[in-house]
Amino acid sequence: MEYRQLGGSGFKVPVLSLGTGTFGGTTELFKAWGTSDVAEASRLIDICLDAGLNMFDSADVYSKGVAEEILGQAIKGRRDKVLISTKATFRLGDGPNDVGSSRHHLLKSVDAALKRLGTDYIDLFQLHGFDATTPVEEALATLDGLVKAGKIRYIGCSNFSGWHLMKSLAVADRYGLTRYVAHQAYYSLVGRDYESELMPLALDQKVGAVVWSPLGWGRLTGKIRRGQPLPKDSRLQSKLAVDVGPQIADDYLYRVVDALDAVAKETGKTVPQIALNWLLTRPSVSTLVIGARNEEQLRQNLGAVGWTLTPEQVKTLDEASAAPLAYPYWHQAGFKERNPFPV
Repeated sequence: MEYRQLGGSGFKVPVLSLGTGTFGGTTELFKAWGTSDVAEASRLIDICLDAGLNMFDSADVYSKGVAEEILGQAIKGRRDKVLISTKATFRLGDGPNDVGSSRHHLLKSVDAALKRLGTDYIDLFQLHGFDATTPVEEALATLDGLVKAGKIRYIGCSNFSGWHLMKSLAVADRYGLTRYVAHQAYYSLVGRDYESELMPLALDQKVGAVVWSPLGWGRLTGKIRRGQPLPKDSRLQSKLAVDVGPQIADDYLYRVVDALDAVAKETGKTVPQIALNWLLTRPSVSTLVIGARNEEQLRQNLGAVGWTLTPEQVKTLDEASAAPLAYPYWHQAGFKERNPFPV
């Protein structure tokens, strides 16, 4: 397993992390992802640790806290061998303060997460989304205090736009507060919006990408083909899962899958292995959060590391997945000599 530094920090993380959205499955949305109990989660973690994958990503809203509870039970007695990342910001409760990045909600959320996880510290804590109703200074000062208290070791954010992230970094620098070293963002061969603004920002400001849904919200599993019905166990069978996930045009998806199939024949690798390996060639990427309903899926995803695509194969995938850029990125792309970042 390869390890990379997380952004500009000295913290090293494996290039693959295991997401725990499949743990529990106690809500309609997360039932479509998976329903692993403690026994199965423990087995998956065993396999991960044997392969050198020691980072596990969760969130308080995953099955309303059950995923964190299962993760905590599954790592009991081996906390020193694992890295835990988790998130909070989304609504978890009916009260007016049960949502957002206020000091009240963050302090409450971190303490609750520590209890569910059965630990006294979180290696990487991330704001799950931007809260425009809370001053950035308040959110960052609270996170800085949690770092100083030893409850959190590194901080990150998730699903921020470019200005959200840059404003947060500027505020941290102005007041000497702990900086975000990670941005958990959606990025895949069928979702390359991250490259337009967030990737150049990440490279300039040394923020590592923690990639969620690297297989395009279940579309690059190798089981979705032109003219064929969806697999029965696909999360795309759930209307709720489809509605909250990234939208992708069918023609575009099938064009990318065709290219993946062609590269698969050349390499002897599977479609998801190639899709994951391609992401690991991209600038700013620190780790990919992979999911697994079962041992078979996990072992297949672990096979995405330890080998490399050729430049020609990368070009094939780049061209098949290219999409029109929004303004001003299409304009900036025409001036490469003074724009050294990817665009």
